[in-house]
Amino acid sequence: MPLRGTKIGRVLRQRRDDAAIAWTFFRQWLKAPLTTAAVSPSSRELAAEMLSQLPEGAAKVIELGGGTGVFTEALLTRGIAPENLLVFELNESLHLHLTQRFPSTRIVCADALSTARVVEREKFAQPGEVDAIVSGLGLLSMSQELQHGILEAAFSVLAPHGRFIQFTYGPTNPVKRDVMRDLHLSAKRTGFTVWNVPPAAVYVITRSRSRGIRPTRAK
Repeated sequence: MPLRGTKIGRVLRQRRDDAAIAWTFFRQWLKAPLTTAAVSPSSRELAAEMLSQLPEGAAKVIELGGGTGVFTEALLTRGIAPENLLVFELNESLHLHLTQRFPSTRIVCADALSTARVVEREKFAQPGEVDAIVSGLGLLSMSQELQHGILEAAFSVLAPHGRFIQFTYGPTNPVKRDVMRDLHLSAKRTGFTVWNVPPAAVYVITRSRSRGIRPTRAK
């Protein structure tokens, strides 16, 4: 009996796709272990936890560190229109993988430090129009200076009540205290999933109510 189109066939096809994606990610980790956040792609459970923290009615979303597309797929499935999703991936091989997997989505090979410049270049949004940023970046291993630059760029394009949604493998907020203080940000741990390798916690970072980062045009 042919399996194509049956439930078993779909499951087998999904497993083959997952295995291919995992191998693609692992090869990139072998090439650059210090710049790849993990040895395996994020799980669908982690993606669901991350997306549960999107603001109600979120339309324009940026993804930092698209990887193999686990979060990208989840965002599109959730209903974020391809034209309202901007994905950053600095690794050239993973960027090529993403463009082939999601041909209708805008995917740029760029550094997260250039978020504001890319948003303006791509005419994706005006400063302060982005509802959320979903981040797969390995902030935990980054220097304070690099964290500061990435968060400052991110919040320059986020709406006043926009959210920076980040996962981490560490026990606490991956953004250093000095960065949080300097940029007037606050963080809340919103979830944890053991169905990820390794287990991961989700943090939502927002502007403090007392003061925020004023949106600026890219130079």
